[in-house]
Order: sequence, then C-alpha cells, then structure tokens
Amino acid sequence: MLPGLLRCARPISTRLAFIRPLAHFRPHMDPDPSRPVERSIRTKLTNTLQPDHLEVHNESHMHAVPPGSESHFRVLVVSSRFEGLPLIQRHRLVNETLKEELSSCVHALAIQAKTPEQWGSNPALAKSPPCMGGSRGDHTVEEKLKGGRE
Repeated sequence: MLPGLLRCARPISTRLAFIRPLAHFRPHMDPDPSRPVERSIRTKLTNTLQPDHLEVHNESHMHAVPPGSESHFRVLVVSSRFEGLPLIQRHRLVNETLKEELSSCVHALAIQAKTPEQWGSNPALAKSPPCMGGSRGDHTVEEKLKGGRE
C-alpha cells in the first residue's frame, strides 16, 4: 500500500535527461518522469490495452487541490480490444487496469474508450466541465494527497 501512495507524491527535484529521438516516437504516449501517477497510468494502459492512440491528461490544476497534484485525470484510449464491447465493459477494463491508482491517489478519472473505427470517424477528446469545488468537502482527497507527500 505504501509504495502505491508514494507514487502520488511529486518529486522535489527533477533530473535532466538526454533522450535520443526515435523514428517511431509519439509524444502523446511519452511518459513524463516528473509525473509518477501519470506515468503509471500510461504504462498500465499501454501494457494491458495495447492502444493505437492514448492520451492521458492531468486535470488536477482545474480542481481544488494543491499545485502539482496528480489526482484528477482524463484518458482517451483507442484500442482494438474494445471491438464488440459495450461502453460499460470498456470502462470496466480501464478501471480494472487502474484499480491501484483509483484506490490510492486518483480521485477522479474521466474515460473515453474508442475502437480504432470510432476514433477514425471522430478523433476528438471531450472537454471537462469546470470544477464546482466538490472535492473541497471530500476529505478522502485531502487524505490521499497527504498520504502521497509523506
């Protein structure tokens, strides 16, 4: 449990890394090492669903949480694994893949789960509504964030 919570903490310092560009490099799928929760989400979704397209957006800055938090995310997953599955089953696959993050440091996860055909006909990411401040009264968010910083 503790290692899962520690991933919620934002590192105090960052390292400089020199990365050689790759011919198949896709920026939307490249994990940011300074964002451990985002990196974990990307890695798990990539390994489990083998997406054709993956976007992970940290929307924590749009909510009533401290700066640098990793608690609110929106994901767009395009995978052939979703073929023939109803939307609820697709969401369950994503939720099951991210159960550790959802039970520890992620407070909110918006999911768009599309097949490659659906993505081809509508390659759009839905926009999130503005924060209504709902997490201000939710002490579980505060506890998760506090646990991640310890």
